[in-house]
Amino acid sequence: MTYRPTRRTILIATGATGATALVAGCGGSDDNGDSTSTTSPGQDDQDGQEGKELATTSEIPVGGGTIFKDDEVVVTQPEQGDFKAFSAICTHQQCTVATVADGTINCPCHGSKFNITDGSVAHPPATRPLPEKQIVVDGNTIRLA
Repeated sequence: MTYRPTRRTILIATGATGATALVAGCGGSDDNGDSTSTTSPGQDDQDGQEGKELATTSEIPVGGGTIFKDDEVVVTQPEQGDFKAFSAICTHQQCTVATVADGTINCPCHGSKFNITDGSVAHPPATRPLPEKQIVVDGNTIRLA
């Protein structure tokens, strides 16, 4: 019987420096020898979705927000006409947030909550805020920037 270590075991065994090298080595090359890279959930790479229409302004409730799971974005409207966007990937263990209610963006996995105004942590276990995403509000249309 062959024992195969899990990704978690390898990352723990290699420590932070080894994990960085391991992740750096995850890129590949195409047939021409050009490098390619991989992107982890929650990073700012929007996979070529720049300019993609997400919603109309009337679809985002004042004091709340809407989650766009396929785009990994949550758009909020803390006050009338003030739109914000954040990664929909929780900074605790990369679960997708599930709801926006009572002024917070809520992760179902471990109970982390983030403020709809700035993405800051409102309730742990997450310790880092949700990364801000760039959007453009053009008339009544909200698009990824």
